[in-house]
Amino acid sequence: MKISELLKPEAVRLHASASDKNDAIDQLIDLHCTAGNVTDREVFKKAVLAREQESTTGMGNGIAIPHARTSAACRAGLSAMTVPDGVDFASADGTKSRLLFMIAAPENSNSLYLEVLSRLAALLTDDAFVQKLIDAKTVKEFIAKVDEAELAKEQSNASAEDSGAPRILAVTACPTGIAHTYMAAENLTKKAKEMGIVLKAETQGSVGTKNALTAGEIANAEGIIIAADKNIEMSRFEGKRVYSTSVTKGINEPEVLIQKILNQEASICHSEGGKKYTAETEEKDTAAHVIYKHLMNGVSHMLPFVVGGGILIALAFLVDNQAIGTSNFGMGTPLAAFFKTVGGTAFGFMLPILSGFIAMSIADRPGLAVGFVGGAIASAGYNFLALADPNAAVVSSGFLGALLAGFAGGYITKGLGKLFDKLPASLEGIKPVLLYPLLGIFLIGIVMYAVNPLMGAINTGLSSWLNSLGTANLVVLGAVVGGMMSVDMGGPVNKASYVFGTAMLAAGTNVGQVIMASVMVGGMVPPLVIALSTSFCRNRWTEAERKSGIVNYIMGLSFISEGAIPYAASDPLRVLPSCIIGSAAAGALSAAFGCTSPAPHGGFWVIGIIGNPLMYIVALLVGSILGAVILSLLKKKLTPEESGLKN
Repeated sequence: MKISELLKPEAVRLHASASDKNDAIDQLIDLHCTAGNVTDREVFKKAVLAREQESTTGMGNGIAIPHARTSAACRAGLSAMTVPDGVDFASADGTKSRLLFMIAAPENSNSLYLEVLSRLAALLTDDAFVQKLIDAKTVKEFIAKVDEAELAKEQSNASAEDSGAPRILAVTACPTGIAHTYMAAENLTKKAKEMGIVLKAETQGSVGTKNALTAGEIANAEGIIIAADKNIEMSRFEGKRVYSTSVTKGINEPEVLIQKILNQEASICHSEGGKKYTAETEEKDTAAHVIYKHLMNGVSHMLPFVVGGGILIALAFLVDNQAIGTSNFGMGTPLAAFFKTVGGTAFGFMLPILSGFIAMSIADRPGLAVGFVGGAIASAGYNFLALADPNAAVVSSGFLGALLAGFAGGYITKGLGKLFDKLPASLEGIKPVLLYPLLGIFLIGIVMYAVNPLMGAINTGLSSWLNSLGTANLVVLGAVVGGMMSVDMGGPVNKASYVFGTAMLAAGTNVGQVIMASVMVGGMVPPLVIALSTSFCRNRWTEAERKSGIVNYIMGLSFISEGAIPYAASDPLRVLPSCIIGSAAAGALSAAFGCTSPAPHGGFWVIGIIGNPLMYIVALLVGSILGAVILSLLKKKLTPEESGLKN
C-alpha cells in the first residue's frame, strides 16, 4: 500500500501552530478522527503517549513521527501537519519538529505498520523532500509531493533489484544461530531501508543458510558487512571491500557498519598464498576473542550431534525395561537398543567434529581433516606408551583433549601453509590433496600420541573431583553454572556454561548429568522471568512489552534464553540481576534435589527423561517466580497512559 493512499486530504493540516508536544499530538489525533481512522479517541491517545514514553518519536532534522498500533484504530492511516514555528519533540539533535506525521494502525497489522513506518522514515531522509512538504501551499500539493517522492523511491529500488546488485551485502551468524543471527540481519536491513539503500543479508543460522548471496550480487556490491561471532567462508569475497565485526554490533550499530562501507573504510578481502582469505578491519580482535571465535565455530557444528545423539540415548534409558536386570542398561529391549546405537553413533562424532571445525576456523579447509583426526585420536586415547606395552592403559583425553587437538591441528596447518609458500608454483595443485593432509595428519598424530596420557590423566582427575563433590559443593556449582546462563543470554559467558555442561555430560557420569540439569534449568529461567512479570505485574510494562512477553513462555520452556534479550537490552540494570538470581536459584535447587538430565537440550519438552522430574519443575518454578518478583519490584509503576491500562 502506498503512503499517499493512507493520507486523506481531511487528515492534513498545513501551517498549523501548537503550544507544545501534547497539543500537537491532540491535533494529529483529531485529524485521524475526522478521516475516520480512529474509533476511540482516548484509547488511541493512550497508545500514542505510551509509545512516546518508550522513546521519543522525534526523528531529528525537524521531523517527528508519533505512532501507535491499537484496537482503537479501525484502519491504517496517516495524519500530517506542518508547523512553521516548530514543536519540541525532544529530538536527539535538539531541533524542533516542523513536519509531523502520525501513523494509526489496527492491532493485527504489525507487518503493514512496520512497512509504513520504515518507508516513511526512508523518504524523510531526503532534506529537499522535507522542505518541499513544509513549503507546500495546499493540501493537494502536499499529497502530490508525497506521491511523487514515493514513486521515485520505488523506481530507484526496483532498478537496483533488477540489476541483481544491491549496494551493500551482509552475512550474519552467531554460534547457535537462534536469535542473534536474525536480529542482526533484520536491523541491518531495516536501517538500510531507512537510509534509502538496498541491502541484502544472508543468515547462517541454526536451519542453515538463508537468503544466500549470489556471485552476481557479490560482484556488483560496493562492499560486504560480516557481522558474525564464528568464522565465515571468505574466498567468495576476494577483491571486495569487507568489514568484519561481531554479531552484537550488527544488532546495535547497523548504521555505523553501513557507513563503513559507504565511506570505503573497509579493507579489501585478499588471499594469502591461495589458502587463507582475510579482511583486515580497524577493529582488532583481542586474543581472547579470537580464541572464542575459533572455539564457537567448533561448538556450533558440534551441537547438532550432541543434542540429537544425547536425546536419543536418553530415550533408550526411558524405554528400556529395568526389570530385565541387564548389566547393559539401555540395550535391554530392541527399541532401546536402536535408540542407544543410533544416539551413540551421533554422540561419537562429537569430539572429532569439535576439533575439526576449530582447526578449520583457524586454517580454513586444509585444517578440517587434521583437526578431525586429532579429535578422533583424543577420543580414543591412543598414545606411545600403549604402542610399547599392549597392556598399558588407554584413557580417552575427552573434551579437553579434543580442544587441544583442534587448536593444535589448526596452527600446525597454518604453519605448513607458510612453509609451502616457498614451494614452486607448479606444486600448487597438490597442496590441498596431498601435502596438507599427509603432513598435517602425521604431525597431529605425533602431538596427540605424546600428550594423550597427560590429557587423559587431567580428564580422569577432573571427573574424579566432580564425582567426589558433596551435596553442598554440588549445589554451589549448580548455582554458578545456572547463574552464568543469564549473564549474557547467548553470549560468551552463557556459552561457556553450556559447553562445560555438555563436556561433563559427555563424560558419562551421574554428576555430569546433574550439572547438565542445572545448566538447562538456568537457561530456561530468563524468558520465564519476563513472561511472568509481564503477565502478573502488568502495570510495570507497556502494552507492546506485555504482548511480546507471552512468547517468552514458549521460549523459556524450550530452553531458548535469547527470548529475554530485548528486555535486557532496554533495561539491563533491572532485568539482568533479576534473571541471574533466578537462574542461580533454579540451578542450585536442581542440584540439591539430585535432578539429572541425560539430554543436553530440549528444556521442559524432555521432562520425561529428567531424573526426579517433579522436583525439577519445582526448581524451575521457584527460580522463575523469584526472578519475576525481584524484577517487578525493581521496575517502576507506569501511569495508566504509559501502560495502556485503565484505572
